[in-house]
Amino acid sequence: MNDPWLSGAAYEKFMGRWSTLAAQRFLSWLAIPPGRSWLDVGCGTGSLTRLVLETYQPIEVFSIDPSPEFIAHARRSVAHPSAHFSVGQAESLELDSGSVDAVVSGFVLNFVPQPEAALSEMIRVTKPGGKVGAVVWDYAEGMQMLRYFWDAAAALDSTARELDEGVRFPLCREGQLESVFRAAGFKQVEAAAVEVDTVFRDFDDYWQPFLGNVGPAPGYAMRLSQPDRQRLEDRLRQTLPIDQDGSISLIARAWAVQGTV
Repeated sequence: MNDPWLSGAAYEKFMGRWSTLAAQRFLSWLAIPPGRSWLDVGCGTGSLTRLVLETYQPIEVFSIDPSPEFIAHARRSVAHPSAHFSVGQAESLELDSGSVDAVVSGFVLNFVPQPEAALSEMIRVTKPGGKVGAVVWDYAEGMQMLRYFWDAAAALDSTARELDEGVRFPLCREGQLESVFRAAGFKQVEAAAVEVDTVFRDFDDYWQPFLGNVGPAPGYAMRLSQPDRQRLEDRLRQTLPIDQDGSISLIARAWAVQGTV
């Protein structure tokens, strides 16, 4: 399934603001020492790379993503001499074996067609004793902004369920990413839940990013006819927990796993 990944700015409004919050906690949990070389697999708009540069004093960070548009956005927004952005695939990394100290992958492996192959490549390029960490959103239950969206969509359109990330990506469920890490041959595998608050100031702050046509849910919304999209909007207004001041307070949970090569 070809999900639209054509606008870095639209992604930041839709998901990037929440991914950055979760990535901060993920990186703190990984506890990579300063002065290391990093690889960011599926770097998207460059938010995780930026956090690494700002907080962990890396020697250099190689950052790859399959979307040329996202890489262009990352190069514009993260101008740093230690950051090297390039278009690339997680299953075929263009780095030498044993060339980096740490590999991270933020909110990407659900979308990689062959996550096992991607982890194998991460092991290949990591130095012995180095660490690999990945985090994925819990689309099935814990990513509430999307859970409300897809539940509303499925109530109006029976075909929407097969597009739901919680259905499409079994890797998002608790324990699944950890199992893949162990099967790949990592040592000292650890897993943790990462949870952040996602507070929207009003309904428009929640709804408008779904009209940016980036990712599965916005892609679905923008394929609807105008009347069907209005029906979906109306149902969300009815089902979301909107506070008296108009704000919407939800949570976003992700599953993080790390292992040693």
